[in-house]
Amino acid sequence: MSTEFELFDGKSFSDLMKDIYHNSKKKDRQINTLIQELQPLIKNIGDATIIVPLIKEYLDVSVKNDEHLVKLAAVVQRLVNSSTKLSDVGDEYGMTEAEKEQLLIIAENELKEIQKEQAELTKKEID
Repeated sequence: MSTEFELFDGKSFSDLMKDIYHNSKKKDRQINTLIQELQPLIKNIGDATIIVPLIKEYLDVSVKNDEHLVKLAAVVQRLVNSSTKLSDVGDEYGMTEAEKEQLLIIAENELKEIQKEQAELTKKEID
């Protein structure tokens, strides 16, 4: 599978994989920093019942965002693998038009979910 398969202008499959990796590492650092900053604020059980759900929600949104990126990478990987396996058939990606459409719909839905969850996370950070 070619890691330089271009998904859209300026973004290759290898770039997507790098983004997944770097986003994961960045979120890990952010979450650890957030927890370290919030720990001194927890003085009793009442404080914990307020702060811990906020941390959990942040973690959940982060995990969902990563899941969407991984799903998108899987769709692209399937598309590229089909292209290399069946290229001698004469079809551009070795798939039927219906399969191509289905993959594009899945990819678009995953991108929309990523954007939606990032917007929700940004809104919660502002609030």
